[in-house]
This record gives sequence, C-alpha cells and structure tokens, in this order.
Amino acid sequence: MSQNTYVGSINQGTAGTRFSVFDHGGNVVSSASRTHEQLYPNQGWVEHDPMEIWDNTKRVITDALERGPLEANQLEAIGVANQRETIVLWDASTGKPVTNAIVWQDRRTTDRIERLEAEDKVDAVRYKTGLEPNAYFSAPKAEWLLDNTDPITLSRLRSRDVRDRAADGELLLGTIDSWLVYNLTGNHVTDVTNASRTMLFNTFDLEWDDDLLAEFNVPAAALPEVRPSADEALYGRTDPAGFLGAEIPVAAALGDQQAALFGQTCFEPGETKTTYGTGSFMLMNTGERAVMSEHGLLTTVGFQLSGDPAQYALEGPIFTTGAAIEWLEQLSLIEDPAESEQLARRVESTDGVYFVPALTGLGAPHWDQRARGTIVGLTRDTRREHLVRAALESIAFQTRDVAEAMVEDASISLSTLRVDGGAVRNTFLCQLQATILQNEIIRPVVDETTALGAAYAAGLAVDYWASLDELEENWQVDRTFVPTEGTNVEQRYKRWQEAILRSADWA
Repeated sequence: MSQNTYVGSINQGTAGTRFSVFDHGGNVVSSASRTHEQLYPNQGWVEHDPMEIWDNTKRVITDALERGPLEANQLEAIGVANQRETIVLWDASTGKPVTNAIVWQDRRTTDRIERLEAEDKVDAVRYKTGLEPNAYFSAPKAEWLLDNTDPITLSRLRSRDVRDRAADGELLLGTIDSWLVYNLTGNHVTDVTNASRTMLFNTFDLEWDDDLLAEFNVPAAALPEVRPSADEALYGRTDPAGFLGAEIPVAAALGDQQAALFGQTCFEPGETKTTYGTGSFMLMNTGERAVMSEHGLLTTVGFQLSGDPAQYALEGPIFTTGAAIEWLEQLSLIEDPAESEQLARRVESTDGVYFVPALTGLGAPHWDQRARGTIVGLTRDTRREHLVRAALESIAFQTRDVAEAMVEDASISLSTLRVDGGAVRNTFLCQLQATILQNEIIRPVVDETTALGAAYAAGLAVDYWASLDELEENWQVDRTFVPTEGTNVEQRYKRWQEAILRSADWA
C-alpha cells in the first residue's frame, strides 16, 4: 500500500449517486454526487432510467477525481453500494436497458404477492429466503418486466419472445450493483447480500433457487453470477480504454444497508445499526447463525468475505422516513429538510398529532402493502410545527417498532444503536430517537458509512486494509445521545400504535 493510493466507493441510492474516495484512515479525501429523476408513470409505480444512473456514475467518478485532484491509477480498488431490490433488464449484445428500472418502492406487483398468499405459498418462500413476501422485493418485479416488455421495443429485427431471449442469456436481469459492475467491467456479477434481497435466492444455501425461479418464471441464464461481498478474485477491472483511462479492480459490492452495517464495523453478533435515508433500515449482526424472525423482520445476508462463511443479519426495513420529510417539502410546509429541525423545536410536543407515513405501505414489522399515509389528532390549534414534529416522531416510533421485534427475535438486549445517513445530521431527531427508543444512540464521525462499507470491502479484497481489526480502529464517535426523562414515552408510543391501526388496509 502506498501513502498516495486510495479506495473508491460508488454509492448508488434511491435519490442519487455519489462517488467517494477514502484514505487508509477511512477519511473522505474527495467526493461528488448527482441526483437522478424519479419517474411515476402510474399511481404506485416508481421507476429510474438506468442509463441516467450510469451516466451520473461516470460523471461523479470523474468529478471526484478532478476535485482531489487525483489520478484514476491512484485507486487501488472500487467498491459498489446500491439501492437493493430495484431491478434492471438489459440487452447483452448492446449493453442498453430495454426499459426503465422498477424501483424498490414500486407497488405494481401487490396483486401478485396477494396471489401468492391466496395460494398458501408465503411460508415456503419465507423458509427459503428469510424474507416476508412483498412487492418490495425483486422477484415479482423481474416477472413483471419479462411479462410486460414489448419485444418490438427490443429490436424491430427480432420477433422472438422476451422470455426466450432471457432464457438464452440474450437479455440480462440484475439489481443496480450488477448493472454498474457490468458497465464497469463487462461481467454479469452480483454479491450475496444483493442476491439475498431478490426473493429468488436461497439465503441459507447461498444459490439461486430452482423452485423460486419456477414460481416467478425467471430464467437462470438471465441472472448474474453470485460472489462474496469482498472478492479477492475480483468482479473484474475497468477498461483502460474507457472513461477512467485506467485498469482499476472492481473488488466488492454490497446492498446499501449491508454496506452501512460493514461501514459501522458491526462485525460481532448483536451489534446493530440504523441508516436513515429515503427509508430507514435497522440491521443486527447475528453472526454465522441465520435467525428466522417470528416478529415480522427479515433474515438477510449481512456480508461475506472471500473464503469465509456468510455473516447474517436480522433486518427491519421501514419504507418511508426521509421521504416523509421530502413530502412535507413538496407541500411547502418546509423549505428544505434542514428546516424540519428548527420548526420541531418551536413546540413542546405534537399536541396530540400523529403522522403515519405509509405513503408506499408499511414495512417491518407490520407488512401492510395497502396501508396508506394517515394523520390523526388534528384540531383547530394544529400548526405546521406540530405536523413537522409529528413527521420526525414517526421516524423514531417506526424505529422502535422494529427494535422491539428485533430484541424479541434475537433474545439480545439492545444497549446502543449506531446511526448513519443524511438524517442523523438532525440533532433533534437523534435525541428524539434516543428518548423514544430508551437507548443510547451513537453517531460516528464519518456518517457516510454506506460508502465507507463498500470501500472497506473492496480494500480488504486487494489488501489495502489487512484485517477487520484495522477497520475497527478507524471507527470514531462524533456524539452519543442518551434518553431524556419525563417525556411520557410509553403513553405516546401506545397512541402511535393506535394510529398505525387507523392506516391499515386503506387502499
């Protein structure tokens, strides 16, 4: 390792793409980001343009290197973190997407999951995948793309059925990590964490599952090869004749939440993190033991290093948290997300207002695809400050819902919670979370832990970092938040649970 070399990390999220360059101490040397358009072609549908994402990826890598200023050949490796369940279909011969990506928030396949429930197949799917069948996951989205993509749009010179072409490997399916790795290296590869979110992968045997592929009629030939999250054999190398002008190893990929778990150095069983983004995601490391949830959580692969067994995690995905703040902005109740903290501090409470932000249904531990956003407790005295504070409280209450289920499943007391993501810059929210959860909240110095986790995994694969112990030494606390007394937490939490019931099964 040279003092003048670094590791790069692509963090491709729901709202945008960031490229960060990290030094050996885990510090950000340079970064750049760009947002991409959110497409809503029909009610409940959410799409992204894969080419816009790839173009933005090239742009942010170039921008970050220029800002350094750094040369591409100073990068020892590149890692990828990505929005997970979002699915892309593209043409292997042209490398071009044949239609927009279907985003994890998309609800168009709700009826398909309800058919699975009606056919009494939910337990069989859960047993193989560790997942609660839901339109959130990739399998029904992949099935929908194969069923509904017009073959004429693929090529006017070909009349073959879309499924036939996919079965012959002429059309490829993958989550965003595999789309980016394909464009970077030409190889069709994913990692175990992303595969474990598709609902097509046996999370315990660590392979694509024939029964699930048959259920959703997805051909195995269209799917990527599954590798460890940090792969010493590499996912491939960038083309020296390409936009980087250098041959850089692409050595790691993780789903964004698993990347944050890794970046928070939650390497031991019981260590837990929550990432606050468009949604919020709490993960607890359970080690080599895959804990099957009895309280509405997911069993997922946490990470896997080359030559080592997979490490598992319990996860509670919350669909709408940061997106609820964006919704307030859309309604002009706030000018920007930072204003939410200022307004919330102007009032002592929500004055009995509760906001359930089920804007795309409810995730863990409720799993109600047809729940919808609900505000209860409005009076003539309600002001926008109360609504804004209720939105922030909804983030903290949803996190407690997941935490209580997690403690029950894992039989491990939650002593502290490591937090990251854009929302943790909101000190009011961090303090509120500590109080409602009745646990310490720890905010690290580097809050871009998703990008850091992908960088760590890539760096380990190429020996830029020697061990997990070395990564733990990099982790530093910025601030610890402790619960405050005399805030009627239990009474407020009980009312929150009543508000949840009023949002249920609305659509």
